[in-house]
Amino acid sequence: MPSTADRAAARLAWTRQALDDVGLTLESASSDASFRSYWRTTHGGQSWIVMDSPPQHEDPRPWLAIGARLAAAGLHVPAVRAQDLQQGFLLIEDLGSRLYLAELNDANADRLYGDAMNALLAMQTRVPGDDLPPFDHAVLVNGLEVMPEWFLQRHLGHTPSCGEWDVLEAAFGVIVRNALAQPRCFVHRDFHSRNLLVVAENNPGIIDFQGALHGPVTYDLASLLRDAYIAWPRARVEDWVESYRLHLRQAGVIGEEIDAARFLRWFDLTGLHRHVRVLGQFYRLWYRDGKPGYLRDVPQVYRYVVEVAGSYPELADFAALLERHAQGRDLTQVAA
Repeated sequence: MPSTADRAAARLAWTRQALDDVGLTLESASSDASFRSYWRTTHGGQSWIVMDSPPQHEDPRPWLAIGARLAAAGLHVPAVRAQDLQQGFLLIEDLGSRLYLAELNDANADRLYGDAMNALLAMQTRVPGDDLPPFDHAVLVNGLEVMPEWFLQRHLGHTPSCGEWDVLEAAFGVIVRNALAQPRCFVHRDFHSRNLLVVAENNPGIIDFQGALHGPVTYDLASLLRDAYIAWPRARVEDWVESYRLHLRQAGVIGEEIDAARFLRWFDLTGLHRHVRVLGQFYRLWYRDGKPGYLRDVPQVYRYVVEVAGSYPELADFAALLERHAQGRDLTQVAA
């Protein structure tokens, strides 16, 4: 495995060759929860991004394949100028640094979320997804099981009793059945404020789509409107959800029989699946991978879980179980 210095040297040499500019430099643009990293350079008055996917850890081909599908549907994803799959380097369009997370406020939220939901509707109606890996029963269950292992047991130091496992399994069954009952479509899987950028044309710019699956119609909507990184009043969220339901119905994705209450339940419990998984995943990123940057976002994720679960009678015991063991704990502080 090459050293960090060797990787940096190879990345710089490749970029200089791709842009035919021996004097350019690279600076860190961002990194994510995987081994992938992003680097910015300027050439001829234009900014570019180098996406570095170390081949032993990350395969860039899914990113290229999904990006091509999204671009063909008219969505704004980074255009690719050059690629070297053997080394794991891509030279791509720089969509800028105006993440939705930093740009959103009360005054512009309707407009920015309107753009994002228009893009989501295009994904769900124009992008083929039935040949993608299925967001099936096994994937749904595996996602949920991350939480007891890394939140309850590893972080809180609590091993559930037999009765508590029954509560967890019953709740997980409700959540999984809800997801499987929905129409299936293309699912970005991380369609939220850290993967959407405000751009001048064809807003938003969309990134981090390589993990796309074929799954529940409300999954990306829940990722967007019940974002782990920014929260909105429930009434406002429900207005956006209802507006989107009407767009889906008009597009023929759902039928007249899917009323507001049923669609909201789909949305709530699909979002709950996501947040239960993320509640475990954020701690796994710290305890297993040494990445503490997500811990500050845990309280919001935890609030989503207990508030949504607590609002459905069949999930009230699940919410109570989590509250019983998390009570009085600073969830942003790691355990010994």
